[in-house]
Amino acid sequence: MKSNTNQVSVLFLLVSILFCVCLITANLLETKQIDVFGISLTGGLLVFPVSYILNDCVCEVWGYQKARLLIWCGFAMNFFVVLMGALCDWIPGAPWWHNDAGFHAIFGLAPRIAAASFVAFLAGSFANAYVMSRMKLRDGSRHFSLRAIWSTIVGESLDSLIFFPLALGGVVPWKELPAIMLWQVFLKTAYEVVVLPVTIRVVRWMKATEGSDVYDENISYNIFKL
Repeated sequence: MKSNTNQVSVLFLLVSILFCVCLITANLLETKQIDVFGISLTGGLLVFPVSYILNDCVCEVWGYQKARLLIWCGFAMNFFVVLMGALCDWIPGAPWWHNDAGFHAIFGLAPRIAAASFVAFLAGSFANAYVMSRMKLRDGSRHFSLRAIWSTIVGESLDSLIFFPLALGGVVPWKELPAIMLWQVFLKTAYEVVVLPVTIRVVRWMKATEGSDVYDENISYNIFKL
């Protein structure tokens, strides 16, 4: 089955909206540290893995080129929210406003953390999509579960390897960073494994609904080619 790469369907549009919402939500939830069974994590863990699952679904059904469009749309929407939040945080509050500290804690991302987040997102997301695409060309329609898991491991690993040293190096002791990064990759991958039965059914339904099952033959993997 083939898909017109110059058009998008209503279903793709809805998936794209959900993808962007997940990224923005994860970015806001990252401002809270949570404790899960004695492990220190960020609140973004609750929703960020969903963006990788959606990335897998898009790459599997519509191909790498649509996944590339999705990733850049997510980046642009997330950047817009961060930019507007930073601008509003910078503007002085009204005389009767007394919650500057709370607002700043959520929207006042340090430039270092914001930059690390954006770079890590792009690297991890494109690595995830690339692995999905290449493994599908190799395996055909078989082994979706395997490529979904491997692409998440590669993408999340690259995301963590970039984000934590850039954002928290020197703030968190360097000797603590490897353990934090490993836990992040493990838990996010476990998240995907747990919901994999649902993901498989969603992908099958999407393929049947869209009449699309794209194989990325003879395409450019240049991330800047839209």
